Amino acid sequence: MSQTQAPPNPRRWAALALIALAQFMVIMDTSIIGVALPEMRTDLGFSQENLSWVFNAYVVAFGGLLLLGGRLSDLFGAKRLFSVGWAVLGAGSLAAGLADEVWVELAGRAVQGVGAALIAPSALTLLMMLFGNNPKELTKAFALYGAAAPAGGTAGVFLGGVITEYASWPWVFYVNIPVAILALVVTPALMPDAAARRGSVDVLGAILATGGLAATVYAVVRAPETGWASAETLLVLAAGVALIAVFLAVQARKSEPLMPLRILRTPNLAGANLAQLLMAAAWIPMWFFLNLYLQQVLGLGAFASGSALLPMTVAIMIMMILLAPRLIARFGPNPLIVAGLAALAAGMVWLSFARPDGNYWVDVLPASLLAAIGMALAFIPSLGTAISSARPEEGGLASGIVNTSYQIGSALGLAAMTALAAAHGSRELGDPSALTDGFSAAFLGAAGVAAAGALLALVTLRKTPEAAPESVPAS
Repeated sequence: MSQTQAPPNPRRWAALALIALAQFMVIMDTSIIGVALPEMRTDLGFSQENLSWVFNAYVVAFGGLLLLGGRLSDLFGAKRLFSVGWAVLGAGSLAAGLADEVWVELAGRAVQGVGAALIAPSALTLLMMLFGNNPKELTKAFALYGAAAPAGGTAGVFLGGVITEYASWPWVFYVNIPVAILALVVTPALMPDAAARRGSVDVLGAILATGGLAATVYAVVRAPETGWASAETLLVLAAGVALIAVFLAVQARKSEPLMPLRILRTPNLAGANLAQLLMAAAWIPMWFFLNLYLQQVLGLGAFASGSALLPMTVAIMIMMILLAPRLIARFGPNPLIVAGLAALAAGMVWLSFARPDGNYWVDVLPASLLAAIGMALAFIPSLGTAISSARPEEGGLASGIVNTSYQIGSALGLAAMTALAAAHGSRELGDPSALTDGFSAAFLGAAGVAAAGALLALVTLRKTPEAAPESVPAS
């Protein structure tokens, strides 16, 4: 398939820095609140179970609206949507930082998620526009972009600890504001223009997808308190499943759907997205409960807790940028996806042996490094496979789908593991043994999810040369 060769954009590497920063920030916003959660619970009056909604409010809006964000990016131009997303993210961050009640906090987090849903797909589209005609440069760009996501997740833990220790929890949200202002100032000069396209926006599809996800997560989070067989749990869960089913039915019949279902029949696309979903469903609960174990059981302060997980960030950056591209070139993406998910599962099984009177060096550091290495091995090849499996003209849609898969996995995984932890004792604040029992159950549950991901990847992914990140198509 030939493409018109255009001279490289002289500002492409500076633009890539901003694109990587965007990916870093939208993922960091899922984790930077982790260390601050105990203080937020005290100041705003969250219950232990509902505390996870500080995370879920962001992730549900982010994941539920990513497909819409990708569609809007195609229709109105990636550059324009990139700027709008930063403005929305900044506004939501200000609201979340100023919140003095639970509902205001959750509303601010949801607005942040809307901004992130506009930024993420447009950022990847801009990356493809800048580097799509040069496979060698695209490989480097893709590695840096891929590293920004998990690095943002783990670095957010450290930054959250620093901010919470030396300032106060609202500053974990205020830190977004100067970055958003910087992005708004430099985007017009750095990013390439793309012509807008004609077409309609599937607002109904976006409402159905977001509503279905929100209802499903809510049912799982509330189930430990109301009962898994209670009328509330069953009705809300049924409503969530029904909304998702209606969404799929609408997509099958619309002439311009939010997500054309035919794309799911593309070889390896569904398998790679499933790997991303299950990887997120295991990874996000791991850092969430590891934060709580460090603070509520080992008694570390906010700064010490964030610092304790900094080695994970270093391991991820080394693996993503230096080693993963070489390993993919040598072994192909599929073996790395399977091996990475298996290593992630092994790391969390190791974490499940954490003791109420444990210590960081024995109970946390080695297991967390193993999990981080597994995440780094699986992330880039599964992301690259998901995008490169689609036709070039569907690259934007493919990026929206894979981002959605990751965020849906994050939300549902955390909701399920929160329920599992609560059922095994993590409600008993002040009792290290009960807390540790609950956290260990969550680690084991997440390990099972990662192991299932490894098995399904082994079964579903085919060996194709197009699956490697080097051959990611320009959109």
